[in-house]
Amino acid sequence: MKKTSLAFLAGAVIVAGYGVWHVTHQAGAPAAAKSGAQGPTTVTVITPRRQDVPVIFQANGTVTPISTVDLHPQITSTIARVHIKEGQFVRAGELMFTLDDRSARANLDKAQAQVARDQASLADLQRQYQRSQELLSKNFIAQGAVDTLKSQVEAARALVQADTAAARSAGVDASYSAIRAPMAGRVGAINVYPGSLVQLSTSLTTITQLDPITVAFTLPESALADVLAAQRAGSVPVQVTAGAGGASSVSGGASSVSDGASSVSGGATSPASGAASPSGTTLDGVLSFVDNTVDPVAGVIRVKAQFANAGTPLWPGQYVNARLTVRTLKDALVVPQNAIISNTRGTFVYTVAPDQTAKTNPVQRLYAFGTDAAVSGLTADAQVIVEGKQNLRPGGKVKPVAAGGHDSASAQATPLAQKGKTE
Repeated sequence: MKKTSLAFLAGAVIVAGYGVWHVTHQAGAPAAAKSGAQGPTTVTVITPRRQDVPVIFQANGTVTPISTVDLHPQITSTIARVHIKEGQFVRAGELMFTLDDRSARANLDKAQAQVARDQASLADLQRQYQRSQELLSKNFIAQGAVDTLKSQVEAARALVQADTAAARSAGVDASYSAIRAPMAGRVGAINVYPGSLVQLSTSLTTITQLDPITVAFTLPESALADVLAAQRAGSVPVQVTAGAGGASSVSGGASSVSDGASSVSGGATSPASGAASPSGTTLDGVLSFVDNTVDPVAGVIRVKAQFANAGTPLWPGQYVNARLTVRTLKDALVVPQNAIISNTRGTFVYTVAPDQTAKTNPVQRLYAFGTDAAVSGLTADAQVIVEGKQNLRPGGKVKPVAAGGHDSASAQATPLAQKGKTE
């Protein structure tokens, strides 16, 4: 009986073990079959575009006049007449203010009368000297008398010269009563009126030159070499966008050149008050000034660009967005930035190999603009994977699909400053 029970128990164990093996074996076989039958990864690919890419630095700038003159009187007097109005454009030499000149004219008349009196005295002495020479030739007078008259003539001649200089000085003083425009420009606020007592410290008004005009902005010191090289090669084009729409609140963009960040410095901006230009007006000018030192604290260099301003679209003190083109990358290969991968192994893109597998292709980012970047290290016919690369591994099978609806308008390189460093 005991042997029978043991035999029955052993048989049950064998049957149960077989059942477990059968179930696990049958369940694993389909999974393995399914794993082995997995297809290639579908990816979206593009071919690099060839185009000229301008390398642009962007910064917020401030419109600054080339010259501004604060008019002050050169004598103490009262205003007799104001010939101009606030906000008026004046020509160089145009009469602006007339001061009370009665005292100055009287002094001028006095000096001129003194000149006339001394000229008469000189003429009389010259006649006496001439007669004395005639008398000396006939031995009627001594040589000493002739020499004395000669000295008196020379002294009188010097006195006339001094009087003439004094008269000229009085004329200059009298001319200060007529205040004229030292240059062409726009008149600012007028601070005096007829009858106002003015002194040397009194500000009458200001004249600001508006055409041409300059825009001042700063660039990072890393851009200095490119800017100086461009300046040596010729005129450096600069574009500014004026008006409220042109001064976006950008606190330092970056133009990545040769995998290096060039963060453009510029303070946050606000819409310009009193601007004469409509929003979004774009003007073309040239770089006119590069400062001789780099700011060691901010690490920036101050530059200026000059613009024709006939219609006054730019106004002094106005905030604008400046774009400086330092060079152009000719026939550069351009790919979308989202195709570029940067990690500890470097910067690369995935491309499709001839055997329909994914392979890594090292690249160097030359310049980033908008959603695209100019790169080196690719061939023009490479199939660059832009979508579906998340789970790719080098050598993995792929099924490339051409990108549909790729925005060809992005080929028109209108770079925007990119923030941060190049990946």
